[in-house]
Amino acid sequence: MQFSANLGFLWTDRPLPEAIHAAKAAGFDAVECHWPYAEAAQDVVAALKATGLPMLGLNTLRGNLDAGENGLSALPGREVEARAAIDQAISYAQAIGAQNVHVMAGFAQGVIAENCFVEALEYACEQAGPHGINILIEPLNHYDAPGYFLSTTTHAQEIITRVSASNLKLMFDCYHVQLMEGDLSNRLARLMPVIGHIQFARVPDRGPPIGGEVNYPHIFGVIKGLGWNKPLGAEYKSTQPTDDTLAWMPDLPD
Repeated sequence: MQFSANLGFLWTDRPLPEAIHAAKAAGFDAVECHWPYAEAAQDVVAALKATGLPMLGLNTLRGNLDAGENGLSALPGREVEARAAIDQAISYAQAIGAQNVHVMAGFAQGVIAENCFVEALEYACEQAGPHGINILIEPLNHYDAPGYFLSTTTHAQEIITRVSASNLKLMFDCYHVQLMEGDLSNRLARLMPVIGHIQFARVPDRGPPIGGEVNYPHIFGVIKGLGWNKPLGAEYKSTQPTDDTLAWMPDLPD
């Protein structure tokens, strides 16, 4: 198996270029991030070239953080801001060679919000397509993100079908999916044709993937058996320094 370090949670005590080098030193095969926009793109590119690590993806901006926003694309009346965030993310992804852009929906519910999200995704896919960039959508669990527009893989699959763009994919985060729906092995098998990226963390506390509700060595074996050959995203939190949380890596299946 190959693994990607999500630098939104790992090595957050250092600038993104330094975190990329730390991920390489720790043995990761790729990196991904959340909101890298404060970093000069050329500095990120230099770190990626120096380490040889690919950047798998990044997120669109959340919006007004003081107001607790967590994405804009499903918010009626915020279409101009949502498209600007999409443009920014695609432009930055193109500059650093990132493969995916996660378009964040935000806190909204109902038919109007769904139509708004679909239109935003249609726009994002159209803009990203010429650059070979995939657009990802991710269901978030309602414990960490109560009221988030997208909370189940079933809903995400319905939206992917409705948009019907070849570069719209599902971000399957095992942590979120286990909390909301469970049945990870069967869901992975059923959804594999629309999955664009897979992430993981311990359930239920989002810590390193040791112990908890999910037997990750088993799940990683399932993923490998389904033919997945891309890095899996380690997106977990810890109160310890990141280098002290990596004991799980040597124990996983080859």
